[in-house]
Amino acid sequence: MSAHDPHDPLALERSHLASSRAALRAMRADVEALDIKDVAANWVNAQVLGRQIEERITALADLADTPLFFGRLDYAAHEAGTRFYIGRRHVHDADGDPMVIDWRAPVSQPFYRASAKEPMGVRRRRRFGYTGGELTAYEDEDLTDPASGERASALLQAEIERPRVGPMRDIVATIQPEQDEIVRAGIGGTVCVQGAPGTGKTAVGLHRVAYLLYAHRERLARTGTLVIGPNASFLRYIEQVLPALGELNVAQATVDDLVAHVEVRGTDSAEAARIKGDARMAEVLRRAVRSGVTMPVEPVVVVRGSRRWRIPAYELEEIVRELLARDIRYGAAREALPQRIAHTVLVRMEEAGEAPDDRVQDAVARTPAVKAAVRAVWPAVDPVKLVLRLLSDAEFLAEHAEGVLSDREQETIRWAKPARGPKSAKWSAADAVLVDEAMDLVARTPSLGHVVLDEAQDLSPMQYRAVGRRCTTGSATVLGDIAQGTTPWATPGWREALAHLGKPDAAVEELTQGFRVPREVIAYASRLLPSIAPGLAEATSVRESAGDFAVRPVAGPELTAAVVAACRDALEREGSTGLIAADARIPALAAALAEAGLAHLAPGVGAPPAVAGGETSAGARLTLVPASLAKGLEYDYVVLDEPAAIVAGEPDGRTGLRRLYVALTRAVSGLTILHAEPLPRELTD
Repeated sequence: MSAHDPHDPLALERSHLASSRAALRAMRADVEALDIKDVAANWVNAQVLGRQIEERITALADLADTPLFFGRLDYAAHEAGTRFYIGRRHVHDADGDPMVIDWRAPVSQPFYRASAKEPMGVRRRRRFGYTGGELTAYEDEDLTDPASGERASALLQAEIERPRVGPMRDIVATIQPEQDEIVRAGIGGTVCVQGAPGTGKTAVGLHRVAYLLYAHRERLARTGTLVIGPNASFLRYIEQVLPALGELNVAQATVDDLVAHVEVRGTDSAEAARIKGDARMAEVLRRAVRSGVTMPVEPVVVVRGSRRWRIPAYELEEIVRELLARDIRYGAAREALPQRIAHTVLVRMEEAGEAPDDRVQDAVARTPAVKAAVRAVWPAVDPVKLVLRLLSDAEFLAEHAEGVLSDREQETIRWAKPARGPKSAKWSAADAVLVDEAMDLVARTPSLGHVVLDEAQDLSPMQYRAVGRRCTTGSATVLGDIAQGTTPWATPGWREALAHLGKPDAAVEELTQGFRVPREVIAYASRLLPSIAPGLAEATSVRESAGDFAVRPVAGPELTAAVVAACRDALEREGSTGLIAADARIPALAAALAEAGLAHLAPGVGAPPAVAGGETSAGARLTLVPASLAKGLEYDYVVLDEPAAIVAGEPDGRTGLRRLYVALTRAVSGLTILHAEPLPRELTD
């Protein structure tokens, strides 16, 4: 049948696509035509409304290369609403009838969860295949046929294996049942996802944000959402996923961004960073913040007209001790103290027959005598200066770390050369987290409605506390893989991490079914699991093809040339290529690639001006990736240089093997390993 035959199913589906795109354009035109001049009550409201309209117009953009719908659900003919098209956003016709249903709507859920065993009322599930934005194929699954579940979807497989070029894309068309359960989990609780490489945990977290914004838009519009990633390169890689799903107002940051209260110009030894990141530092800081509080030794005398009101020192001490016992924020207690003193004066006034009101109490609280007493008893604290003193003054640190940190630990974290002041200090990343903790002890950190924390396994306990402060009254989605923990302070287990986050009752879900890493590659990388994460379930892969996989020993002098040749071979194929190597090997490999005439990018830095953000594009498909920045990234083909050097580049063996595990699992279609030194025995045993 021809493509224009009205009885050709593909032609009919293309017709529905064209009609849906026209309806979407009409929806956008309707918003663009809105006249708000006489609607807004004032200039401020007009600005807010105007911005909302602009965002709505942007959200209704028709992305030419992005399928508007990717699936269809057919129900039994006698059921109301027998057919639904499932897509990235809702589209309705001129009468308001739906032409495409948002994938997040409850009616879309059976597209992801229905099966022949549990069809959820669905008779047929149809998947669509696209080339660019053109609908080119379809595939039906008869859910009334018990045997249909045994056949793998060719279109689903093709979408999973489609070459990766450019930033991360959404997985809305390929979400699996176990992923969908996590995506649609309620907003009331925190969810932690332990996900092996290639299981889609990052995509699940991002789609969960999109779902929560759909289901709880007003609530999250008030309280805000935040995605936290490990580095700027990773955030650039994922930044297009949410806009592709129509969500534009989700902030992104690294943990370092959250705690950027001081300029980080210094570095710590691994041991110093580990101690500074230990949760015990919270108690040291708590003691230090409160150390300035002293018990009153003089009474407060307040003069009002001809009367003098005297509050003895012992009564003032009772007030101070009560505020300390309540363990509220230092700043909040300091603000409450003058009011408590003033209230005591008001009680004296009432006992003397006067009738003071709240205005009198406020006036008393502002008198010089009360202000002087507060300054003497509960002095203001500058969190930055406090941490500076703690790290510079041996006696001050010893006083507040007694019984918490050993003498050796105190010596390890103390600056060898005390700084003259906050601006001249060479703050480290771990120091900035301490400042953030001190700031929260003085004044509560505002809470967001929902936070997604990716690559969470690498955070220190103090970093978990910093993130937890941003969602104390909200919820979180925590994503990570214990086996990919590549910091000396990486968490040993999720329960411990969640306790530091302040979410000890969070549900922990495990994703072990991989959709990205080829079967043979994940099996090879999993040889490291007994050494790096004992007891962790080994990932499996649903990929039909084993993938291209090769391990090639090379003579030492020939290694660099062999690596360049392998990159050239990989570039002969469609998709992106990542050359991953130990950080120390990057300069030599960069020079070799340049000499060979192979243009390459660097993740986050060093990209040619024409390539924004250093990510792959159709014109630049080779990226030279330091092993320390490989986490979270993926490439169709990976050339891995000298595994032993990657392991040796870390401060300890376990961390080195975990870094290697990360590097081994970045490949989507093929992995070539070249080595001159012997492979780590954990890979060969």
